[in-house]
Amino acid sequence: MAEDEPVIAPDQLREGHPKLWRWLAVASIVSLLLMIIGNHEGRVEDLILISIAAFIALALAWDAVQRRYGVKR
Repeated sequence: MAEDEPVIAPDQLREGHPKLWRWLAVASIVSLLLMIIGNHEGRVEDLILISIAAFIALALAWDAVQRRYGVKR
């Protein structure tokens, strides 16, 4: 029974497209920062948009560090 099953590494079992998710994260950062230009009067909205964009950028940086040291693909 074990002879019929292919031998694969655990990282080959991952689903999804990591490069696509990285590009979508960059697009989200850009769109959040473009939303600052608008017809709102207060600066609270600007701070929220900037903080969300910064959080996504930090997540991308953390992902890049992990990929560089071989923790992720």
